Amino acid sequence: MVDRLEKVPRQSRKEVSRELGRLDAQIGAAYKRLVENRRAAALDASWAKNSVLDPLASKRRASLDRIRIALERAGVTQAGLEKLARCGMKDGGTVRPGDGQQDGGEQDGGQDGGQQDGQNGGQGDGGQGEGEAPPPQVGPSPEDFVDINDVQPNVQEPEAQENASTGVFRSDCGVNENGKFNSDNIIVAPGVVNAAHHMHDYVGNQANDAFAVDEDLAQGETTCANQEDQSTYYWPVLRDLTGGDEADVNTPGGGLDGNVGKIITPAEVTMEFQGSPVGEVVEMPRFLRIITGDAKAFTNGTDNANSSWSCTGFEDRQIADKYPLCPEGSQVVRKFEFQSCWDGQNADSANHRTHVDFANEDGSCDEGFVAIPKLVQRIVYDVPEGTNFAVDSFPEQLHKPITDHGDFINVFSENLMAEAVECINSGQECT
Repeated sequence: MVDRLEKVPRQSRKEVSRELGRLDAQIGAAYKRLVENRRAAALDASWAKNSVLDPLASKRRASLDRIRIALERAGVTQAGLEKLARCGMKDGGTVRPGDGQQDGGEQDGGQDGGQQDGQNGGQGDGGQGEGEAPPPQVGPSPEDFVDINDVQPNVQEPEAQENASTGVFRSDCGVNENGKFNSDNIIVAPGVVNAAHHMHDYVGNQANDAFAVDEDLAQGETTCANQEDQSTYYWPVLRDLTGGDEADVNTPGGGLDGNVGKIITPAEVTMEFQGSPVGEVVEMPRFLRIITGDAKAFTNGTDNANSSWSCTGFEDRQIADKYPLCPEGSQVVRKFEFQSCWDGQNADSANHRTHVDFANEDGSCDEGFVAIPKLVQRIVYDVPEGTNFAVDSFPEQLHKPITDHGDFINVFSENLMAEAVECINSGQECT
């Protein structure tokens, strides 16, 4: 939904964010109803339509109408919003049995994620309440995994041209040893508690929650070795689904949203800012926000997906839509390559995407964009062979690997960003 909003005036953003959260809460509640009434749905082909999809569409129309009114009050007309009320279901594949899971296939209750409504952590529109039993985790399915030995090498890098910027600036920010987790989403839904409906690992800036503004981030402590890097780096946690309950089993974003199992702390996290194969890079603006990947790619489609999975020793083989089964002694690797072309003006955009773009296959940026340092996050996990694992996700995304995503807010000091760009453009390796 947010990807389709082209212009959201500042005075409308709080109201629009609240309604986006309400839309996602409606999806989460509908999905929960489907899970709990799968037998009724199987016995009566019209049950899902009459009991889930039609009521959901009605609620979505009301929320979309409130978004339209909020935009029109600020002088913006957004055509076609009413079409987004339509709902459908998608087969999620055969569920992998395990602790807290159930056998059989599951279907998706809509086309957006399952965020919570409001700013108090409570779930709206029939969602999960405090003290209720967690819903069963559905997914991943057996077909969501692949033996890394069965994947052919597929990594190709653009050839560096004569004036390429070949340097690398690294920032060591730890592996979330502090155990900083929350299910907020400061970029997409500021002011909405549990907006992500799943837990994030955080490294770098420690002031992150739903209500943090730029001034809070500028004053926040950081886990980065270089204290002038107060940037925010976060991604969905990875869980061992057979490792027992986590402390968040009865909390929103955790077990109450179907995210169960022990959170796996990364063994290694690397943050690299790389150059451009076709020329120099320019400084990122402070508080630039970038999202890479799509947390709702299972239902939205893969247009914005940017997941990449592999194993140590096999990183010339990157997988987008499968979890890798790594041989003994090899570790699971998640890799996020962020957009490296910037429109030269905006630190964010209404849909949080159009102000940045990916480089072309040759490494060049489209007209109107300039090259900035490319953030590459590499996250490594010790996952014992045979362990059932998955990323946290919105409930109806079924923990699919294609939904993996990363978020970044640049809070380098101006001096450090200038140093990083000089390092990259001069071909050095720096920290």
